[in-house]
Amino acid sequence: MAEPETILTADDAWSRLVSVAMHDREASIVDQFDKDPERLERLTVSAAGLYIDLSKQSWTRAGLLASLNLARARRVEECRDALFGGEAVNTTEGRAVLHPALRASEDKDFSALGVSITEEVQTQRRALKDFATGVRNGTICGATGKPIQAVVHIGIGGSDLGPRVVWEGLRTRFPTFQVRFVANIDPADRQEALAGLDPETTLVIVVSKTFTTLETIANAKAVRTWLEAGLPEGADIARQIVGVTATPEKAEEFGCGQTFTFSDWVGGRFSLWSPVSLSVAIALGWDVFEQLLQGAEAMDEHFITAPLDRNGPVLMALAQIYNVDGLGRTARSVAPYAYVLRRFPAYLQQLEMESNGKRVTRDGHPIEHATCPVIFGEVGSNGQHAFFQQLHQGPQVVPTEFIVVRQTHDDGPEQKLWANALAQSRALMVGQSTEAAYAEMLAAGHSEAEAARLAPHKTFPGNRPSTTIVMDRVNPFTLGALIALYEHKTFVEGVIWDVNSFDQWGVELGKAMASSVMSVAAGGADELDPSTLELLKRLT
Repeated sequence: MAEPETILTADDAWSRLVSVAMHDREASIVDQFDKDPERLERLTVSAAGLYIDLSKQSWTRAGLLASLNLARARRVEECRDALFGGEAVNTTEGRAVLHPALRASEDKDFSALGVSITEEVQTQRRALKDFATGVRNGTICGATGKPIQAVVHIGIGGSDLGPRVVWEGLRTRFPTFQVRFVANIDPADRQEALAGLDPETTLVIVVSKTFTTLETIANAKAVRTWLEAGLPEGADIARQIVGVTATPEKAEEFGCGQTFTFSDWVGGRFSLWSPVSLSVAIALGWDVFEQLLQGAEAMDEHFITAPLDRNGPVLMALAQIYNVDGLGRTARSVAPYAYVLRRFPAYLQQLEMESNGKRVTRDGHPIEHATCPVIFGEVGSNGQHAFFQQLHQGPQVVPTEFIVVRQTHDDGPEQKLWANALAQSRALMVGQSTEAAYAEMLAAGHSEAEAARLAPHKTFPGNRPSTTIVMDRVNPFTLGALIALYEHKTFVEGVIWDVNSFDQWGVELGKAMASSVMSVAAGGADELDPSTLELLKRLT
């Protein structure tokens, strides 16, 4: 592909992108393949076992060039190097962001704010391997000497969704241990997780960066009580409670017999590569966990080395920004056509919306354009019988991402599944005209009047964009690569929107207010608004 236009200032690059997008708003995606014979080659990327097709996106060639200019004007490459170089890219908290170090090969060196962390990472990895292997082979047992057969993972947000999506993605291929996740403070979640488990053979892993998260600590206390009730009197309960935290002293105070730590340069929603995933490292096996890390590292290498116009995470980020800021499309759907990826949309909701759902720039000024879209999704083909009606015929244009797996199980390729995915992406792009619908009705034997009456209802506008990601199978390597792809996409978007993708102040206010509501419920001073106070009265 030819080099982008002369690099503009950030403001001029934004203006240029919006201008091109407005000009191309009605441009036909289908027609672009004829106008630009190299479009498919230009807009497809192979990286780390994934094939990424962005050729059905809305941009013309001019739109793509304007997007690449914006990436250069926003210094995406320099910011990427700053992240991997351990600079304080988390500007509000003055922290480095180095989750790539957690999955790097042993010969790679990383520093955080100028201090080497390589030995820390390798020491931590060895400790995790030893513990996970010891639990699996029975050399590390429960308080009564029985081998561990199940793990209960207690956490919420980034301490839950990452390990959960890995477990759901790989558990059917490596079924050895049970893993049950507890995140919601609703006791029903905890009761469901503990159902059928034997306290003597259950390891409890409590994951909390601060070890003060209300939901996590409440659940951890309740599960500790469950252990106490189920173990013989005098048993060393601490042997079956493990803490994963950045504050080990609080974990030890809680009663954890073993604690694994991670540093402040590990952000919660980017932490699944750390001890946060101890539960799945135990249950899937260390070799499997290492393959997950290797897949993510392969995507890291692609992100670092590929030029912007051939870079999967960069192009996916630019497609979203073109849709959101150029075309005003403030929602996006994600449809993984593999049942084992059913939790992936929920994972992306936290990864992207918590990272980039911000209203001020990195230096605190109000943002004058849209940032992260609302993300929703469902596993295919279930979604086709739910929200796809809106995608095809609703007045809003909602870009869609299809994640398609050639072989979802050991019986061979599931053609019916991925044929549906390809058909949906094509139907969104091609649509069906009123004239075609009318002719179809006549061919089916309907009268001219009936065909004229129903044709508008069977009209599909088409020209709706999508991206398709294809992998051969969901295995540890490709799953690691897929997750890292979206991590880097999220980072690039944050750079271009000029927001800090690594803090999450938006979750704090509600948590603080929850404490005040509970205080009032317990008889404290009434400082609530009339609506909240009345609702509280009805619930207490």
